[in-house]
Amino acid sequence: MLEVRERKPQPLKLRPSLSWPLALVFVVLAATGCSGRGPITNRVPPAPQTEPEPSPQPGTTPQPPAKPNPPTRTAASATPTRSAPFVPGIYVEQGTASWYGVPFNGRRAANGEIFDMNTLVAAHRTLPFGSILRVTNLNNGRDVEVRVIDRGPFVGDRVLDLARAAAVSLDMLGTGTAPVRIELLSGPSPAGGEFTVQIGAFAERANAEQLRERLLTHYQPIFIQDYDAPTGHFYRVRVGRAPSPDAAQQLASQLRASDGFQTFVIRLDQSNGLSMK
Repeated sequence: MLEVRERKPQPLKLRPSLSWPLALVFVVLAATGCSGRGPITNRVPPAPQTEPEPSPQPGTTPQPPAKPNPPTRTAASATPTRSAPFVPGIYVEQGTASWYGVPFNGRRAANGEIFDMNTLVAAHRTLPFGSILRVTNLNNGRDVEVRVIDRGPFVGDRVLDLARAAAVSLDMLGTGTAPVRIELLSGPSPAGGEFTVQIGAFAERANAEQLRERLLTHYQPIFIQDYDAPTGHFYRVRVGRAPSPDAAQQLASQLRASDGFQTFVIRLDQSNGLSMK
């Protein structure tokens, strides 16, 4: 049972870099912002639309419960599987965590199970599903153990999305985000598997296809993933298949520098929502 306590890809096939005119086109594309509201030409797809990410809104933020007694260790919704090898101490990460609840509550998570915001689960972009993490709020020293079931977040420099219950445990419900330390307690090795780089998400599949066709002469493979968000259907464009997180980060750096994309390194999970060229 999870407990809470209070305490202070095959190698990438890359071709030569885009010529400077084409690179300039994609820099302009990125400069229009993720909202897709900038001017669009007939030759360039609209800029990727930012996928909706949960964050408390002014005036609608749920109020934290009354000051609790010092928390005792509480159980998570499900006992983590112990069939995977334990790898304590090999993965530690610091960054900004956010939390999500409504309207994602009751929807299917990336691993196939139904997301319940009142359980101790989380979304991470690269750690394997089933990984057990200890998350410590660096503002107050509180920590909680969560299980990875989803992929995200896809906003700025955030590294982790916590279910509402975990945010309550860390006393970050009202603030919406908090600086955290993430420690991998158990699960498969985070270095295993394959990784890709997300460069955008479109409301229209034709725009995602157009971007893929333009990049195919320079990067392969390129995936399009269907994603059913609470606010509508999106088509995520993902580039490359890297054999390690470091190799994927190198590709992400190249895409940012030469083409101006906002990039997110993602673990490639088995999914029926991917189409590839």
